[in-house]
Amino acid sequence: MLKKAGSFKQTISSFSESVDGFFNDYTGWFVGLIFKSVPIGDVGFPIIVGWLLLAALIFTLYFGFVQFKRAGMAIDIVKGKYTDPNSKEDGEVSHFQALTTALSGTVGLGNIAGVGAALAIGGLWRDFLDDSLWSSRYGV
Repeated sequence: MLKKAGSFKQTISSFSESVDGFFNDYTGWFVGLIFKSVPIGDVGFPIIVGWLLLAALIFTLYFGFVQFKRAGMAIDIVKGKYTDPNSKEDGEVSHFQALTTALSGTVGLGNIAGVGAALAIGGLWRDFLDDSLWSSRYGV
């Protein structure tokens, strides 16, 4: 049984190396381009940060600074200001439950997808872009 487990592990490892090799051959240049840094003084500025800054600016302008203008409304919705307290149905989630579910999905996916990029470009840029790109959440 132990010999079978080792063989399976070898097969998976070999398959993983084959897939990595295939994608490196076809997309390695693209990954290298996206994560390329441009020297600015003594610091390297990743090109991907520039693209994300541009996207944040476009979304913020297009939606009219919604992440700032509608913050009060978002808090009122979570507090239940616009809900009739007598219309509660069985199985219905509260506004706070809906918010925490949405935030956990957003933060969870952002952490999973962004950890590599965040480590590559540094925490300060990631935090700035995270705050700037909140406007893209309102467009969904």
